[in-house]
Amino acid sequence: MGTSAANKENFKGSRIEPWKQKELYFLVTYAFVFYVIIICRSLQLSHDYGKQLFGLRPGWLIPRQLNIFAQKKYFPLVIWSYNSFFLVCNRIYEGYSFSFFGQQWAFLDNFRGTFRWHICFNFVVLRMISFGFDYHWRNQDSHFDMEKHCKRCHICKSGKSCYQALQESRLQNDKFAYTTYLCYLLYAPLYIAGPILSFKAFASQLEVPQNTHSVKNVVLYGFRWLFSLLLMELMTHLFYYNSFANSGLWKHMSPMDIFIIGYGVLNFMWLKFLLIWRFFRFWSLINGIEAPENMPKCINNCHSLEDFWKNWHASFNKWLVRYIYIPLGGSQKKLLNVWVVFTFVAIWHDLEWKLLSWAWLTCLFFIPELALKSAANAFQAEFSFGEFIFREISAVAGAITITSLMVANLVGFVIGPKGINWLLDSFLSKEGLPVLGAMFITFYVGTKLMFHIEEARKRSR
Repeated sequence: MGTSAANKENFKGSRIEPWKQKELYFLVTYAFVFYVIIICRSLQLSHDYGKQLFGLRPGWLIPRQLNIFAQKKYFPLVIWSYNSFFLVCNRIYEGYSFSFFGQQWAFLDNFRGTFRWHICFNFVVLRMISFGFDYHWRNQDSHFDMEKHCKRCHICKSGKSCYQALQESRLQNDKFAYTTYLCYLLYAPLYIAGPILSFKAFASQLEVPQNTHSVKNVVLYGFRWLFSLLLMELMTHLFYYNSFANSGLWKHMSPMDIFIIGYGVLNFMWLKFLLIWRFFRFWSLINGIEAPENMPKCINNCHSLEDFWKNWHASFNKWLVRYIYIPLGGSQKKLLNVWVVFTFVAIWHDLEWKLLSWAWLTCLFFIPELALKSAANAFQAEFSFGEFIFREISAVAGAITITSLMVANLVGFVIGPKGINWLLDSFLSKEGLPVLGAMFITFYVGTKLMFHIEEARKRSR
């Protein structure tokens, strides 16, 4: 008993008094913050004044300046490998559960909330790649003729700066600071859904806010968004396209009804994304940062695959052209490059076979479009009445393209790859063939109307 009492006394004597425990927490926190400040400032000073100091040589562990590494030819491969790895892992592990780090943390999985950070991280991946490549290219010739561009661009002619000019302008090296990088990654107005803005275009607007859009134009832009919101409310109250697609009832409907639902789903998707992207772009414009406009044209005013993708997720298209399509060889290897581009787009959206099917179907549909365009251009050049023939062939190509787009999007977002055979059987049946013919004629007439709209727009310039 005496020994036990002595042990208890010793245990009590070994406990830290509450006030001393609080003091220890404060001292450790202070020391941690102190050393973080010291280390960060030391790194910044060493980076800023490294070129002015004498006697420095590249070290064996870490290069004296990291831009030595950024200028290596293999740097783009490192950027793509690193970001692609995390993009895939985030999808496979669904943003990672706390139990992944140990069962003692499993209870925290009940408090993850409704916001799925790994979905928005897709946009962060695009920003990290943009920063990496813009940093890699900063001392290289961009082959962009700014003077020639300013003569052709009606925005730059007026003394303002268009998005392309902002993106291609040369940035000083101090703009590639870590704080600017973090600001770019976490910029609130564009964080959740975009539009996607390249690093150079973002950094060039930090000190000089956008001057392309006046306050009046920004206000009108906001009112147009409200009108689109009311249109969506009306559409969801009257037409149940999305519910039809999700319910599976379309399997028991006629080919005509399937066409109407598929066409309605595409228009619903267009309006939904327009509302999302324009809201965040509106917020960004108020903040003085201009991002590219997604959905600059109505979905019903696109008659070629190329035109459709330039005017759907337009900012993503600009990103893909800058960081994938051109580095792979551009238009010289167009038929090969589209497979790489659309495969990346599918994986970027989600790891699903139906999205890969959508991507590869879209690539297949590019081939007849390019062939028809080539034939039409040759015919126009060879014969005096080539304009008429060119117009007719282009209208037929437009009808084929719109039909192909509908099929690809139905497979990708409604029926999946397993439903391709069912879709073919439905539309190639005795009941479906007249519907298919009527669709083709309708899209042919629609393409002709698009030609007139395009010509009227050119005349008004």
